[in-house]
Amino acid sequence: MLKLSRSVVALAGLAFVPLAGLAASSTKAVFAANCAACHGAKLGGALGPPVSGKAFQEKWAAKGAEALLGFVASTMPPSKPGGLDAKTYVDLTNLILARNHMRALGKTAAVRTGEYAAASAGGTGAADVNEDPQFRAVRQDREAKLAAIRAVSDSMLHDPPGEDWLHWRRTEDGQGFSPLRQITSGNADRLEVAWALKLPAGTNQITPLVHDGVMFIDSAGTVQALDVATGDLLWKFSRVVDPLPPRGPPLTNPKNMAIYGTSLFVPTLDNHLIALDVRNGKVIWDHKVDKTVGAMRMTGGPVVARGKVMQGISGCSGVDNPGGCFIVALDAVTGKEAWRFNTIARPGEPGGDTWNGAPLSKRFGGSVWVSGTYDSDTGLVYFGTAQTYHIAPLMEPKPAKEDSADALYTDTTLALNPDSGALVWHYQHQAREVWDLDWVFERTLVTLPTAQGDTRMVVTVGKLGIMDAVDAKTGRYLFSYDMGLQNLVTAIDPVTGRKTTDPALEPEAGKAKLVCPFAGGARNWPATAYDPTTRTMFLPMAESCMDLLWKPGEGWDIQYTVRARPDSDGNFGQVAALNLETRKVEWRQRRRAPAASAVLATAGGVIFEGSRDRWFRAVESATGKPLWQIRLDMTPNGFPITFARDGTQYVSITTGGGGAIDIVWQPLTPEIKNPGGATTLWVFKLGARSPTL
Repeated sequence: MLKLSRSVVALAGLAFVPLAGLAASSTKAVFAANCAACHGAKLGGALGPPVSGKAFQEKWAAKGAEALLGFVASTMPPSKPGGLDAKTYVDLTNLILARNHMRALGKTAAVRTGEYAAASAGGTGAADVNEDPQFRAVRQDREAKLAAIRAVSDSMLHDPPGEDWLHWRRTEDGQGFSPLRQITSGNADRLEVAWALKLPAGTNQITPLVHDGVMFIDSAGTVQALDVATGDLLWKFSRVVDPLPPRGPPLTNPKNMAIYGTSLFVPTLDNHLIALDVRNGKVIWDHKVDKTVGAMRMTGGPVVARGKVMQGISGCSGVDNPGGCFIVALDAVTGKEAWRFNTIARPGEPGGDTWNGAPLSKRFGGSVWVSGTYDSDTGLVYFGTAQTYHIAPLMEPKPAKEDSADALYTDTTLALNPDSGALVWHYQHQAREVWDLDWVFERTLVTLPTAQGDTRMVVTVGKLGIMDAVDAKTGRYLFSYDMGLQNLVTAIDPVTGRKTTDPALEPEAGKAKLVCPFAGGARNWPATAYDPTTRTMFLPMAESCMDLLWKPGEGWDIQYTVRARPDSDGNFGQVAALNLETRKVEWRQRRRAPAASAVLATAGGVIFEGSRDRWFRAVESATGKPLWQIRLDMTPNGFPITFARDGTQYVSITTGGGGAIDIVWQPLTPEIKNPGGATTLWVFKLGARSPTL
């Protein structure tokens, strides 16, 4: 075999090594099963290019063994890129290196694919691509698009360009509303597929971000930058997830990323927050949030404000994580931790006397599995928290009169100072919540007229389908609205908002209670949307009840079975339009299948939403009239977004499976059987075809 000169190899940090002993028989078998058909049994090439020889050696001597490892892990095997475990990728790379008489990777070699995969936005990474004029023109065009991406400033986050989608819900106030108006109630029936892309398979609770004509999307640990008009790949970053604890919540991908400056902030399943360069996908910093969080996960996403990347932690369910969850803030430039706020109040601190006298070791919950929102007017960031999953400490008789059993800060809106993490105010929506009907969801910022003038409010809807509004500056209670899908709360104090629950529905050991709604909620993580021009909130909802059972002695000691409502007519899903100024429901669209996706509202008078039966729709926002619908490959239970490029408005949604929405409603609609095992990104635009309805 023709060898490189020792000087060339030395420059790459490589060295000649003997072939014998470097490749175990098991690695050869993996190569034969996954690689040989394309690259040849002896690595000399077949349908695919050779992975040995002079050209290959020269290329990878220049790039380095770690880059080869990254390329192999991010692109192979073609049927499932990144689908092998980390050790196998290291072993396969060492086999290739050995056949080329190159130095093997060290024992500490890690799969970090982003830097190499991002380095060739227009190429394939193969050893001998056809670099003709057309190829060079495409590469230059893609590189120019990446180079033209502007840094995202604080003012841009506050007032995003209409063509972009810079936040989880487009704007920092969490409204899920776009000012784009090319798609209207008069032409929405002309929507058609612009392009689609299969993503690495994972749960599809995904929100893409769009900036300057580039879409950023994360699925199953692979982040891709795509041309929004064509779907062409501009760069890709992948990493192998660290080993996860055997116990914990379902492996739900984080719901969103964040963007600031020229950094894309990516949460991972194994509790890393990673900053990638938006122009090439290279790692800027990688911060492990906590090495001792056990079953905790980052299933929500980050929010960026005032130079801080703030991320909630979820998964502190049952008795595996005493002391509850937390919110952490990292410096956007360095990735260093700036502060963290514990979502379960500590004994001796404010709120610490609200746990029925229980010590910290018996206080659980307070998950944060939805992104926060920020208000530039108040300078505060708002997060919602979930309940406790181990209710026994709240069911016991009070040991001291001065203690309450409200269980702060569960089911609470937290208003934090982004600079310090200090709690400015809190409002608990449901004290002592022992039914798994929590209030963790998006906090939407709206301005409405009141007797005191226009008032900035934080509005949120819990699983009960009750909406609460509180003053954004002070947390003072303003009003509530019950969507009529629950039987637990019997009264709401008009001054404080404190809720009274039906004593007959108090959990009892071993005795089932019919509680409405089911623990999946009248609403869940599919987010609401708010149109500030009409002051209307659009809610994706489900109608259900449950048999709730308390099982003392177990770590997660509540159990439930989904049931149809006693008055059910067989329709379990609805989307409703609630005017927040008049506090009246303007319309409801009810259907068999429960809502599956978030709602997207637009200035064109159209909202977009999807349901469990694979239908994705455009609906007239003023009336609820269906305008257009399409049956997709799988359930559209992601977050739809809209954006524009070169005068064309697009709408996007991801489909797939694996999330809770795919599971909890199945018993109510057993005839709806959806395929799974894949994740797809769909993008639509206006065309000239005839209506589909």
